[in-house]
Amino acid sequence: MSNKSIRILSFQIGLAIILTVPVFGDTNPLPSWKEGPSKSAILEFVTKVTKEGSPDYVPSHERIAVFDNDGTLWAEQPMYFQAIFAFDRVKELAPQHPEWKTKEPFASVLKGDVQAALAGGEKALLEMVMATHAGMTTEEFSRTVSDWIGTAKHPKTNRLYTEMVYQPMLELLTYLRSNAFKTFIVSGGGIEFMRPWAERVYGIPSNQVVGSSIKTKYEVRNGKPVLTRLPELNFIDDKAGKPVGINQHIGRRPLMAFGNSDGDFQMLEWTTTGEGPRFGLLVHHTDDEREWAYDRKSHIGHLSRGLDEGAKRGWTIVNMKADWKRVFPFEKP
Repeated sequence: MSNKSIRILSFQIGLAIILTVPVFGDTNPLPSWKEGPSKSAILEFVTKVTKEGSPDYVPSHERIAVFDNDGTLWAEQPMYFQAIFAFDRVKELAPQHPEWKTKEPFASVLKGDVQAALAGGEKALLEMVMATHAGMTTEEFSRTVSDWIGTAKHPKTNRLYTEMVYQPMLELLTYLRSNAFKTFIVSGGGIEFMRPWAERVYGIPSNQVVGSSIKTKYEVRNGKPVLTRLPELNFIDDKAGKPVGINQHIGRRPLMAFGNSDGDFQMLEWTTTGEGPRFGLLVHHTDDEREWAYDRKSHIGHLSRGLDEGAKRGWTIVNMKADWKRVFPFEKP
């Protein structure tokens, strides 16, 4: 068996392990959640909105649950994984762009100085994304993402990024779908960065992924119609953009919303102020042994307003260290 075949087989086996989660009818549908207020809040809400005859019963076609991705479904430290993908693309494309040797933020990336590369903030990151994510067809970009996500590994754990997903949230996705919820990703990350692997990892099909996007145009190349990605911003699906993205892509106010940062605040606010029973949940990163502990002062996953106002608004605040028996699928139960 070739080394490539071994890598592919290992990847498939790893995904099979990740997706081994409880099925409908399991007496403990959330086994990686500790007994307590957070788990009880989820189970009680789902029970009341799915029980026919209940005053809070919600028909299945209205059971929409939306999830942020970075920091909610998978890890986001030491930086957003799509940013690492963009850095790798800069290095890969550098021979075609000799001007990058002296042009920031590309020059810092090529020197391995991540902090300097990110010193320009969102503008610098956006410039790198535009330069490395555009200029190809949507099919070509999808293959590029699939190749990277299948081999790239996290700098701290040396695990595939698709193994850096949260086991309790995988169980939650399965539990909700077993109760006729339709689950969506609503993320500030790139929509076409997530689509190639979201169904394989989360069980969420590509048409149920909402994210930021760049513009595309239709053209015919060598007699074949294609969609070409342009270096122009189309939509930022973050903060106040999330409810807008939900409305555009889903067309229905969610019943449940899950996030982890102040970038998700408006999504939870819009969801939980709708009529009838609603549910909002924030994952608070408190475990510096199994993951990372961060909130108010973090430049990644900043969480301040959510901590100050979440409980008052009736949102469930999950304490990762206290509420989760295990964080990642590769941990021993």
